Amino acid sequence: MNIRVLLADDHALVRSGIHSLLRTMPGIQVVAEAADGAAALMEAETHKPDLAILDIAMKGMNGIEAVRHFRARCPAVRLLMLSMYSSEEYVMQALNAGASGYLLKDSASHELEKAIRQVMQGQRYLDSFLSPQALEQYMRRVAEKGSNIEILTPRQRQILQLIAEGDNTKEIAYRLNLSGKTVETHRAQLMDRLDIHDVPGLVRYAIRIGLTTAEK
Repeated sequence: MNIRVLLADDHALVRSGIHSLLRTMPGIQVVAEAADGAAALMEAETHKPDLAILDIAMKGMNGIEAVRHFRARCPAVRLLMLSMYSSEEYVMQALNAGASGYLLKDSASHELEKAIRQVMQGQRYLDSFLSPQALEQYMRRVAEKGSNIEILTPRQRQILQLIAEGDNTKEIAYRLNLSGKTVETHRAQLMDRLDIHDVPGLVRYAIRIGLTTAEK
């Protein structure tokens, strides 16, 4: 039986390269592609893939937020994160959101195939270059101090990402179909909950916990 794959990455050339690679793997078929998390969800509902391979850093709705929505709307789809970032914070955010695996983009092709097949067998897969010890230490720190991102609502996380990507209040309001006043209220609540009192601080925080990346 073929493994039906949805591929989501906001770089067209990257998607094309991964798609070409997947075509060489027996029993693996790409049934849809998307450039962001929201489009990936729509494609998943249409094409019913077995597995979604998601870039972690996509504009609009990033991979981590997409995973949360997949768990609610398409719970049968297995989720494999593909990223160029090996920080344990990125990895744990993805796993805690519901991803079954985390693979670095510079991995060898055989590791991608191994990750796909292992995730489809219901197992968790972590890139061979990731340190289990570092992840364990990070989990202990979070257990001791807590994770601020968990106290934010989905809407607040969405607005935080858009702020970090450089959108102003008017742009965020337009994209999310909200009033400017509502966006400003969410921003004030973000700063209060995170104890961060300026926009540059929000941007640094969003990058640190994997909502967006410095290149965005």
